[in-house]
Amino acid sequence: MKLLLVASDRMEFQGILSRAANVRPVELVVDWSRSAQLNGNHVLLVANGAGARRATAAVDAALAGFRADAVVSMGFCGALDEGLEIADVIAATAIVGSSAACSRCTPAPRASGPICSIDHVAGTAVEKRQLRASGAIAVEMEAAGVAERAASLSLPLYVIKAVTDLAGETMANDFNAALRFDGHFDTMKVFTGTLRHPTVRIRELLRLRNRCVQAARVLGEFIADCRF
Repeated sequence: MKLLLVASDRMEFQGILSRAANVRPVELVVDWSRSAQLNGNHVLLVANGAGARRATAAVDAALAGFRADAVVSMGFCGALDEGLEIADVIAATAIVGSSAACSRCTPAPRASGPICSIDHVAGTAVEKRQLRASGAIAVEMEAAGVAERAASLSLPLYVIKAVTDLAGETMANDFNAALRFDGHFDTMKVFTGTLRHPTVRIRELLRLRNRCVQAARVLGEFIADCRF
């Protein structure tokens, strides 16, 4: 099976890369891409920055030369369901506000349900509670863009994410202020912001980094064992 896996940042692929074989660079007009073999599947891994627009561009660039049998939107997400914990893997059954259908993979993840796909980081517990009212269990930024293209090409869509921040948490760092048009976070703006409250904000950055490493590992293990 030929699978296109789309994320915002190559770090989200670290767990998959540790399980993949025949990994090689691919020339695409995206930020980062690799071709590999994973559990008998030929996979194309593409990362192109945060947000639906960047994700849509990633799908367009990849499918110009790769005849995928299915598309997977994968990476990190924020929990909206208070029962979710760090590195829990979730699979979307629907995307709030989208008519695109989400396919199911096996084995079952930790949780499944609707997700919100928005254009910014949901950084406060208040906003997460508001989003939870829609029935969504998690929030992220790319799935809507991937879903739009997959639906237009009648390709099966899978949305598989791993939790890196909890429903009740409010971030001390303002990541939205540092999000550039190219879908990447301006590290200088992030670090400049930490100077206002260095003890709290630097600790949060280190904690988030550790969570991302853990989530990428668990996510990679799950997808490597998936049957699509």
